[in-house]
Amino acid sequence: MKYIVVTGGVISGLGKGITTASIGRILKDRGYNVVPIKIDPYINIDAGTMNPFQHGEVYVLADGTEVDLDFGHYERFMDIELRREHNITTGVIYLAVIERERRGEYLGQTVQIIPHVTNEIKDRVRSVAARSKAEICLVEIGGTVGDIESMPFLEAVRQMRREERREDFLLVHVTLVPLTTHGEQKTKPTQHSVKALRELGLQPDIIVARCKEPLSASVKEKIAMFCDVQKRDVISAPDTEEIYEVPALLENEGIFERIREKMHLNRTRKNKEWERLVERCRILHSNDAPKVKIAIVGKYTGLEDSYLSIKEAIKHAAMHLGCSYENIWIEAEDLEDGHRVKEILRADGVLVPGGFGERGAEGKIKAIEIAREHKIPFLGLCFGFQLAVVEFARNVVGLKNANSTELCEDTPFPVVDLLEEQRSVDKKGGTMRLGNSIVVLRENSLAASIYNATRIVERHRHRYEVNPAFVDALTDAGLIFSGTDLSGKRMEVLEMPVEKHPFFFAVQFHPEFRSRPNRPSPPFKAFITACMRHKRSLSSTPSTRT
Repeated sequence: MKYIVVTGGVISGLGKGITTASIGRILKDRGYNVVPIKIDPYINIDAGTMNPFQHGEVYVLADGTEVDLDFGHYERFMDIELRREHNITTGVIYLAVIERERRGEYLGQTVQIIPHVTNEIKDRVRSVAARSKAEICLVEIGGTVGDIESMPFLEAVRQMRREERREDFLLVHVTLVPLTTHGEQKTKPTQHSVKALRELGLQPDIIVARCKEPLSASVKEKIAMFCDVQKRDVISAPDTEEIYEVPALLENEGIFERIREKMHLNRTRKNKEWERLVERCRILHSNDAPKVKIAIVGKYTGLEDSYLSIKEAIKHAAMHLGCSYENIWIEAEDLEDGHRVKEILRADGVLVPGGFGERGAEGKIKAIEIAREHKIPFLGLCFGFQLAVVEFARNVVGLKNANSTELCEDTPFPVVDLLEEQRSVDKKGGTMRLGNSIVVLRENSLAASIYNATRIVERHRHRYEVNPAFVDALTDAGLIFSGTDLSGKRMEVLEMPVEKHPFFFAVQFHPEFRSRPNRPSPPFKAFITACMRHKRSLSSTPSTRT
């Protein structure tokens, strides 16, 4: 097994995840079987309880594990499905060590960071890599070199480097080259970052230097001299318009050649599929392509990374449909105050994403009402699906105080509620439906035509369900539940007849998690198609929207 470890310095959020995913894509295009592992130094067992404002979106894997957004990059770039074991956190490691100690497995030893914690880290990395049957294992270490919480992981990496053959281990360090106000590229932060790494006994093999602009030859030379690497081991990684351009950018800088030489790789023939995909990306920034405006109504819009997979799923669909788009981010609470309504009315589509809790819920319901009444294409995801049921119950069925018991426990019309079997589970999170589940679609429905199938698999992350007691009243009023789980008890997809609304579609699951650049999510593709059709219809007739 060969290992490529990616670390980062200077500041967080430099793009270690994109760099790791890009290296994986480059190697996969050469025919190598790769597997990524993400090490997160936080003490949380997983990312499920983290605030999206602090950490970006919570990404859900096929087996239901809640992880950070870097896993989305891994799965989208490498077109793979990962599982719980591919995420290692401080919490997971310490819990395992403490449980071993309680079982007496250390035979009375004093349990310490070295060797017990570092051995646990190494054993987990190696066992995951071995079970994957991959040829190359990519290990990204989250956080920044110098952080106290990263120390045990970096020490484990130092030990692994000693224990593995030289050609089987490579360290890539991602760092920052900032620009002064005069446009000068400064290398001192990179020098200090590498110095901190070397003080821990680690010498980078390759330095990926992030900068707004390509590094000059003299700056590369300076980094090479002060960081004790060859000039060609300094890879310039300037900002790009699209993240999917990064593999080609790194490759043009020679990163594959350096990896190939240092790790004694012998495959050079390249699959060109990713290059063709990047060509399609160019349509997103073309002035000649049709452009749609999408109003995204959420409660974390101050940090767009809270909805990263949704952003990427929209992008995937637009790329394949040959259009560009503009996301209009609308804080749901603004709609509750009567603001920004005109932006909803002027949008070509309205998307209400997932979420939890009361804050902003009424604003989302208002956005759904506007989209339904003004026949603007609408896509609801998870919580957006549930709130579409609430809005329909209130304004069409006539149940004026209808609500979800998540938002109002004593509502007289709990159209969204916990199912009976869920109420017996008291542990927080115990009733969550997480990960892949089978969804059965009604024949001849809009859902079946969108997926071109009647049985699909999608990822879930929710607790509350449509209350079966109200399904008949909702369907009698014109709402169609066109998808359920295998039992038929849980509603999974809703839609309105096309003669009543051109595109009103919502799903209880999260289709954005399975969207890929080369394989867009069917609901997103159908939604963007409806947005384009809506835009054309408005341009051909005078608009009545105000």
